[in-house]
Amino acid sequence: MTMGIIGQPLPRVDGRAKVTGAARYAADFNQRGQAYAVIVSATVGLGRVTGIDSAAVEKMPGVLAVLSHLNAPRLAYGPHKSYIDPATGERLHVLQDERVRFHGQPVAVVVAATIAQAERAAAALRVTYNAERPIVDSAGPEAHAIVPEAGKEPDARLPADKARGSADRELADAPVKVDETYDIARENHNPMEPHATIAAWNGDRLTLWSKSQFVVNEQAEIAAIFGLPPENVTVICPFIGGAFGTSLRTWPHVTLAAMAARHVGRPVKLVLTRKQMFFTTGHRPRTVQRIALGATADGKLTSVVHEGTGETSRYEEFMEALTSVTTFLYSSPNVRTRYRLVPLDTGTPNHMRGPGEASGVFALECAMDELAYKLRLDPIDLRRRNEPEIDEGENKPFSSRSLMKCYDLGAERFGWSRRTPEPRSMRDGRLLIGMGVASASYPAFHAPATARARLLPDGTAEVEIAASDMGPGTYTSMTQVAAESLELPVERVRFSLGRSDYPPAPSHGGSWTMASVGSAIRAACIAVREEAARGRNDRPIDATASSQRDPQAAARYSMHSFGAVFVEIAFDPDVGTIRVRRAVGAYGIGRVVNPRLARSQCTGGMVGGIGMALMERTVLDTRDGRPVNAHMADYLMPVNLDIPQLEAHFVEETDPHVNALGVKGLGEIALVGIAPAIANAVFHATGKRVRTLPIRIEDFLTA
Repeated sequence: MTMGIIGQPLPRVDGRAKVTGAARYAADFNQRGQAYAVIVSATVGLGRVTGIDSAAVEKMPGVLAVLSHLNAPRLAYGPHKSYIDPATGERLHVLQDERVRFHGQPVAVVVAATIAQAERAAAALRVTYNAERPIVDSAGPEAHAIVPEAGKEPDARLPADKARGSADRELADAPVKVDETYDIARENHNPMEPHATIAAWNGDRLTLWSKSQFVVNEQAEIAAIFGLPPENVTVICPFIGGAFGTSLRTWPHVTLAAMAARHVGRPVKLVLTRKQMFFTTGHRPRTVQRIALGATADGKLTSVVHEGTGETSRYEEFMEALTSVTTFLYSSPNVRTRYRLVPLDTGTPNHMRGPGEASGVFALECAMDELAYKLRLDPIDLRRRNEPEIDEGENKPFSSRSLMKCYDLGAERFGWSRRTPEPRSMRDGRLLIGMGVASASYPAFHAPATARARLLPDGTAEVEIAASDMGPGTYTSMTQVAAESLELPVERVRFSLGRSDYPPAPSHGGSWTMASVGSAIRAACIAVREEAARGRNDRPIDATASSQRDPQAAARYSMHSFGAVFVEIAFDPDVGTIRVRRAVGAYGIGRVVNPRLARSQCTGGMVGGIGMALMERTVLDTRDGRPVNAHMADYLMPVNLDIPQLEAHFVEETDPHVNALGVKGLGEIALVGIAPAIANAVFHATGKRVRTLPIRIEDFLTA
C-alpha cells in the first residue's frame, strides 16, 4: 500500500492551505504592538550623504524613530560568508557610513506606529548629497573588465580561464566558422511575494519572520552582523511566494528591520516596495559573450571559443557559471573559455533561475544554430555529430547523459519532422512560422543536509529540516520520500520546514533540494524505522541522520542534467510582433519523484525563459544609475495571455551515482534552453538573426 509513493503524481499536500489563505508568508506573522519601517533609498547613483533633515519628520504623527548613518548603532559585521555569497569583497554595511555606492542604497529608515505614517514620513525626509557620476553601463567606454579574484585559482569552481588543445589556431584554420557576439540584458527577479521581514527582540534573542531561501544562513549572517551567538537568532519562513534566487542572500532590509526593532523596543515589520526590489536584492547581470566555432565541412567541431563578460558591483565580485557548459556539452579537441567581470556602481548581482547556464547556453546554442545553417545541416543532426562520449573538459565519464534521447523524444512529441529548413518557408496565413531547438544542461549538485524523523505511538510520523519552499512543491515531494521510506501512507506523515532551529539544510536553490534534503530525509526515516523494528514503540522514537554525496563518485563522474527544448513561434510581418505558440521540453533528470510537480516546475521555467527571450530588460539611466522601469507597467513579464501550450516530458534515466534517491534536480534546467530555442525559431521565421535579449519589435523595424 505504501511502496511506490515516489513517482506518483500526488496533488500538493499544502494546496488547501494556499488556496484558503491559511498558508502564512513572512509579512503575515504580525506581532502584538508591532511598528512599521520604511526604507529611504538614495536618489543618486554615487557619492556621499551630506545632510539629513530629520527634525521635522521626527515630529510627524506616529513617528518613533529616524535612523541613518548619523545615529544608527555601529554593528559588529563579523566575518561571515556562505557559498551563496561572493567569495571576493564585503557585503554592504548598511547605515554605517555616509557613502552612497549605488542608486537605491538605503540611506535611512523611518519607523512609525502605522504603515501609512511611516510611508508619509519617509517621503517627507530630505536628504542632500554630494553626487558623483556613476558608471553603470558595462559596455560603455569608462567600464573596464577585470579578472575575477575567485577565478584565478587553478582549482576554482568557476575558473576565469580554461583551455584544452589550441582553440585559436584551429579556429583560424577551420573550413567553416561562426564568430559572433551575444548580448543579454539585465533582469530582475520580480516574484509575486515582495521581500519582507518582521523582527522581534526578547532581551538579546532575536526572532525573524523573513522571506528566505536559506534560513540557516540568514541566522548565521544576522548573528554575525549583530555580534550574537547564532543560537540567539531564529529565522522562520514556512512559505515563500516565489523567489527565483532573489532570497538566497540576506539583504540589507533584514538588518534594518532588526536594527529598528531593537531601537524602538518593539516588533517591527519591513516590506520592500516593488520599486525597491530593483535596488538592493540582486539581479541577473547583463552579459556580453563571444562564441567562435570552427568545424569541418561535415559538421565536426574542431574549435570552440567562449569569452564572456558579466557585470558586478564595485564592493563585491559576483561570479556565475557563464562558460562552464561549453567545456563539456559538445565534443571538440580544442576549447578555450574566458570569464571576466566589469565592476559597476550598482548593487551586487545575484543568482537568478539557471544562473550562468541560462546566459551561457543562450550564446552557445544560438551559435550552434548559426553553424547548422552554414553547413546546411539539421540543427539536431549537427548536435548528434558532436555528441561526446565523456566529459572532455574534466576527462571523466558522465554519471548518466541522455541528451540524444531527449532530442529523440522531444522531436517526436513536437513534430520536428514537419519543419521545412529554409527561413521564411513556413506560414499560417500572413504569419511567418518559425521552429527552433536548443540543448539545456545544469549540474546535478548535492550538498550536505541533516533531517530529523519522529515516529509517534499513534502510528504517525513527523519529519523536520530547515529547508525552504518557494513554490515547487517541497512539502509534497518530501512527504512522499518520507512516507515511502517509513512505509507509511502519505496522510500519516507530517513534514515541516522553514525554521532555522530545525536540522540544517542547504539553500533552496541550485536544483539540489530534492537531492540533498530528500536524501537526508530518506536516511533519517530509515534510521527511525530501524529503531522502531527493535520493538520499543510505546513512546516517540526519534532519529537524526545526514546525507552527503559519495566523494568517490563525485571524483569519478561528471554529473549533469540534460534536456532538449523545441519552440514554435509566429511572427507578424506587418507589426513585428512575436508570439510563442507552443514549447516542448524533454529532460533527462534521473528519477522523477512527482511527475505532476515536475511538469509544473518545467512550465514555470519555460515561462521564465519566454520572459528572458522576449520581454525582460531592466534599463538604467546612465546619468545616475536609476532603473527607469522599476515597476510592473514598463518591466515586461509574461502574463496569462502570453503563455502558450507548454509540454514537458522525461526520458527514463537511472543514475545510481548522483545520490541515494537517484535524482538530479529540475528547477534550473527548465529555463536554460528556452531563450535560445525561441531566438533560433525567430531566425527560422524571419531570416534575421537577433543576438540580443530580449528580442523586441524594434529589432525588425527598417527605414
